[in-house]
Amino acid sequence: MNQEIKILVINGPNLNMLGKREPEVYGSRTLDEINDGLNKFSKDINVNLEFYQSNHEGEILDFMHSKNSDVDGCVINAGALTHSSTALHDAIKSVKFPCVEVHMSNIYSRPEIWRQKSLIAPAVIGTVQGFGETSYKSAIELLALSIRS
Repeated sequence: MNQEIKILVINGPNLNMLGKREPEVYGSRTLDEINDGLNKFSKDINVNLEFYQSNHEGEILDFMHSKNSDVDGCVINAGALTHSSTALHDAIKSVKFPCVEVHMSNIYSRPEIWRQKSLIAPAVIGTVQGFGETSYKSAIELLALSIRS
């Protein structure tokens, strides 16, 4: 069996409102329900997940910095910070572990032009988007495969 790896799952601003906010875009399940499903899924692929959500950019940066030597990788749904945060881009570049960007919606098909640009994309090893909460599962599995190879 593959050695267990540890992956952070970071969710940015307003993702604590999943299940209430725009269910036609993000679905009806809460972030806690999604995280519970991810925990069950991750056991099957020998991955230990640590979850973090904040509505504050600096707290996300501090959290990532604090985990620099403690984890093997990170899956991040930066929410609106995707489109606005050069600081988050720089934080991703500064940590030792690889990150995968994830979005429940396809940001390139969103009607708002500003949502169609990711400032963090150049800093991550890959992006999974447009598949609802399954985007997280795919990102975790692909990141785990990348780490193990």
